[in-house]
Parts: sequence; C-alpha cells; structure tokens
Amino acid sequence: MEPMSAVRSQVADSWVRSAAAGVEADRVDAPITLPADALRDHREAHPLAQVFPLLDDVLGRAARDCDAIMAVSDAAGQLLWVCGTPSVLRRAESIGFVEGSNWDERLAGTNAPGMALALDQAVNIIGAEHFRRSVQRWSCAATPIHDPTNGTLLGVLDITGGEQIVVPQTMAMVRAAARMAESELARALLTRGREAPRSSHTGIGLSLQGLGRNDALLSVDDGRGASRTLRLSPRHSEIVLLLASAPRGLSGDELAVLLYEEDVTTSTLRAELNRLRALLGEDLLASRPYRLAAEVTADWLAVEAHLAAGSVDVALRAYRGPLLPHSTAPGIARLRSHVESQLRRAVLASREPDLMSTWTRSAWGADDYEMWTAQMACLTTASPLRPLVAGQIARLDREHGL
Repeated sequence: MEPMSAVRSQVADSWVRSAAAGVEADRVDAPITLPADALRDHREAHPLAQVFPLLDDVLGRAARDCDAIMAVSDAAGQLLWVCGTPSVLRRAESIGFVEGSNWDERLAGTNAPGMALALDQAVNIIGAEHFRRSVQRWSCAATPIHDPTNGTLLGVLDITGGEQIVVPQTMAMVRAAARMAESELARALLTRGREAPRSSHTGIGLSLQGLGRNDALLSVDDGRGASRTLRLSPRHSEIVLLLASAPRGLSGDELAVLLYEEDVTTSTLRAELNRLRALLGEDLLASRPYRLAAEVTADWLAVEAHLAAGSVDVALRAYRGPLLPHSTAPGIARLRSHVESQLRRAVLASREPDLMSTWTRSAWGADDYEMWTAQMACLTTASPLRPLVAGQIARLDREHGL
C-alpha cells in the first residue's frame, strides 16, 4: 500500500483485521458471494427492499449527478444494489464493486461499507486508506441502517466516487438518507400495525443490551408498533439481567443471593423491586416468583445462540465487551465470566487468525497471552502480522518476568 504520513487509528485497526483475515493488498476485485441466480430472491426478501426506491430517489439521483455510485449492502457486506451512470459503473466493475460482491473487510480489505459494518457506525475511507491498491483511487462514505423496532443492523448505505465526494456534505447526506430510510421503515410498520386486527393477547417484547455497558438499555415493544427505550440504573440493570437469565423466575431469597455480596434485609430488595416495577409498569414485573412477564431478547443471549450454532465470527462481532463490567453482583459476575469464557474458548478452537486478532486487539483481550501465542502459531511465515504479534508476546514476557 502507498505510504501515508499519518494513519487514523480506525484505519490502522481495519488494516490489521484485513491482514489477519488473509486479504492480499494486490488482489484486484472483491469476491462474489451472491451469484445472479440468488441475488434477486435475496434482494426482494430483504427488509431494505421496501425503502430502496426512496434511497434511490433521494441519494441515488444525487450520486449520478456527481459521477458517483450509491450502494446498499446487507448486514453480511453483500452489495444488493449498486446505482450510478453506466460509465461510472463500468469503472467500478474493475475493482469488483458490483451487485452480489461482498465488501466485508475480512474479504475485501479496508473500505467504508466493511468498516461501517465492523464498527456499526458511520465511516469514510479516503483514497490510500483502502487496504487493496486497486481501490485506492476511490473514496467512500458509508453509514449503517438499523431496524427501528429493535436496533438490529440491516445493512449499510454507501456513496463511492472520486475526489469530488471527499467533502463533509457527503457524509451528512448519506446519514440523512439512512435516517430517512429508518423513519420510513418505522412508519410502514406502524401503518401495518394499525391495519392489522387487534388481539387481546398482543405480546410485549423486551430487548436488553448489557454487553460493554455499565447501565443496561431496555427497549419495550408493546406489540402494537410502539416502543420505548429506558436506560436503567446500575442496580436495576443487575436485577433485570438476572431475571432475563432465569425465565422461570427467582424467589426473593434467590434473587438476593445473586444480587448482593452481603446479607440485606428483605425490605431493601423489595424497595428496589417496587421502584423497578414503577419504572417498567405493573404488567412487566411479576412476583411469586419474580420474573419478567414478556418475551425477552438480549445481546449476550444472542452471543450464546451464535456460539451454539457454530457461528463464532458472528458471535465475536456481536460481543461488545464484558457484561456490566463494573458490577460486583455475584450472579452478574458469574454470568459475565460464563459468556466471556465460552466465546474465548470458541475463538481459540477456531484456529482463525482474524478472529484471534479481533480478540487481542480488544481492551479485554490485549493481555491474553494464550491467545497471542495461539495466533502466532496460526499465522503464515509471510504474514505481515507476525512482527506485531511477536512484539506483544515479548511485552507480556517482560511484564511477567519470563
């Protein structure tokens, strides 16, 4: 790759992930993972199909006017729609930027759609910041699009072009179009909810986010298209997470043992539960035993489900850090350790350098000596990561007096 006087930290991290995944800087194009016979069905079934006409009208037209390309990918990095003038599209074909190609950075190297997926945030990549040399004459700006009901990542919206798009207005335009698409998805869902026959047993759904957070986020969906999100206090976060992990419920004594490091009075726990019930609503927190009276989804449960299905890469991507890392509640500490150790064992067993690199580049895995040495053993002799990994092993050897 062409040398640069300074490299942004996000770009440097992406280069490391790309190299660890075995991407070659001299590779010309990106792999096709959705052949033509599968692309149409996959595209028509995708949730973003219902807002693509809006995106094309708002952003696609602007892209064509400035000799750029608008692309929409799914959550796996597969380009579902690529729109532009015929001449620009022909130039893009030379680097494999076509419908059905996969721009996950582990397959295509550092690029804006791939980084936006990896980081779940808006990203711009300018010229030589691309990992593959063939892409370095292009620049791109991309932002994720989420499901407005539960925050699930649906895909990425991207603008790719030449030097003319390297202006702040490009990212602002891409982000505005993505938010417009999310609003349209929410409006369509609300309209369908109003048109659907009402059931007296409409289900309430709870969605919890506790990974890498000291205060959990709880989204409440009333089953009729309306939702609200609550940021729970540290203590309420612990209670809700413990109840979410015990679908059959917990007695007061069981909950107290899992929640407090020392013995407390029954009134202390009851007071916390009363405050939580006032926050959630009478119908959501049941008693005798204490339980969440709703269908519950949670980010750490998703990690465990992906591991059970053998999708280690998806589980690692979903893992945003230890569960309530500052909590000292015995039950949370046990749950936190269980989730982390499950994932760590799976990454070690995978023998995949890119997964191990993702682990060791994280705050929680930076000093994992076993992972660093296992990563070294899996790297080829020509891997550009070998000096970095060797340096980290030497650092840990010095710190441990070895």
